[in-house]
Amino acid sequence: MKRPKNITKQDWILLENKYINLEPIVEKINSGYPVQYLIGNVDFYGYKILVNPKVLIPRFETETLVEKTIKHIKDLKLNKSSLLEIGTGSGCISIALKKEIKSLEITAMDKSRKALKVAKKNGKLNKVNINFIKKDLFKYNLINKYDVIVSNPPYITKGDKVSINTKYEPEMAIYVNNDPLEFYKKIFEIGLTSLNPKSLIALEIDENEGLNLKKLAKEYYPKAKILLNKDLAGKDRYLFIINE
Repeated sequence: MKRPKNITKQDWILLENKYINLEPIVEKINSGYPVQYLIGNVDFYGYKILVNPKVLIPRFETETLVEKTIKHIKDLKLNKSSLLEIGTGSGCISIALKKEIKSLEITAMDKSRKALKVAKKNGKLNKVNINFIKKDLFKYNLINKYDVIVSNPPYITKGDKVSINTKYEPEMAIYVNNDPLEFYKKIFEIGLTSLNPKSLIALEIDENEGLNLKKLAKEYYPKAKILLNKDLAGKDRYLFIINE
């Protein structure tokens, strides 16, 4: 079977190696089903990450979140710090951070048991020691203190227009009920009591909420340095809150 134009050469080779009959596979892809789920893994920050419909597919933008977070951690000399990831999904962010800064002590939480099952497999695959825990951000009282909080939380309101591919991804990883800032507000709130005085909050955000989030962050952390950064497409995509 000849490779369709909407499938890259690299993906086609992987699909050919995995499936005997490619016709139904191509039909699924043409209907919007993500090729990453059919291949079963993605390359994220140079590391192999297993994916299935129980976890969000890692995006290029999130690699930049990892890259910028690493720089801030090193600049703040928090290399040996305790880090909490909220909503870990496949575990890709925590795994990349742990591989790049081995001295980090990382706890990664998610409320989805099925997502955590994937994350734990990825942790073993990449030979990293990460404490994956099942917790709901809105019901969990953090006891431990952390130096870094990182998150790429849901921020799309149900009904908003999104890519057709996302219809096969877990809704809880994408959508919020009404308020697109609800997860960020909760993260800011727990940061006040759960972060050490010298700390970093690193967030991936909705491109349309950058200025609102920066203003909100300043209300929670009036003495902090608040940085709003753009992605490679020039869209507001990352928010960093730095307490020195």
